[in-house]
Amino acid sequence: MSVPAQGRLLKLGALTLLVVIGVWAGVRVHAWLTGGPAGARGAAGVRGAASVRVPVGEASAPTPSDLLSDLDGVRMPTKIPERLPDFALQDAGGRLTSIHSWDGRSLIVNFWATWCEPCRREIPLLETLASQWSARGMTVVGIAVDERPQVIRFARELKIEYPVLIGEQDALEVAARLGFESPGFPFTVFTDRRGDVVAMYLGELHPAQADLILNEVQAVNQDREPVAQARRSIETGLRALAGRT
Repeated sequence: MSVPAQGRLLKLGALTLLVVIGVWAGVRVHAWLTGGPAGARGAAGVRGAASVRVPVGEASAPTPSDLLSDLDGVRMPTKIPERLPDFALQDAGGRLTSIHSWDGRSLIVNFWATWCEPCRREIPLLETLASQWSARGMTVVGIAVDERPQVIRFARELKIEYPVLIGEQDALEVAARLGFESPGFPFTVFTDRRGDVVAMYLGELHPAQADLILNEVQAVNQDREPVAQARRSIETGLRALAGRT
């Protein structure tokens, strides 16, 4: 066989190997995202919670409406949990931090990721809420469902001042315990000062929706309204706001 012919065969073999490796890598990435058996970080024991709706590196779909009952096919849980589940995740300094660190305060718990466009857009609003509502006993806590280096770099660049906890599979487990077995991001959980869940909001949060929910939470905290009534008022109010868009 001539030298040029050998060279062509070697190039063809190398190209074939690259294609095989590419297919294999694609299968691995898909399995990681969907929690399949080939994924190194699959959803064993998490009731399918690792099936994140938006691939890493791509922005999530925009919120279709302010009603927030549907986000690119993601549905709100059929039943809002009575209380915020007990969990602990690492903070930006690597310390394992319990959500009970803020016992006695109402919480605005925001689940987000650096690759999610609506998540990035709502961060300035969350900073504003953290500042405006702190004196009224409310704290914003971000739950970054993402890789730790990206979260730390992103939080520093944006100078996020409210506390941020970081997790991947363990953060997805928390989302599953809230009823999101295949979560869409962002979503936010609002609790009263006792840890009871007053509202859950799926999608990008806006000032009108935030004010509506937080005023109802405040009514619960001041014992002017029971949680059940606050939930009904929030649902009615969100529907009214969605009808104006």
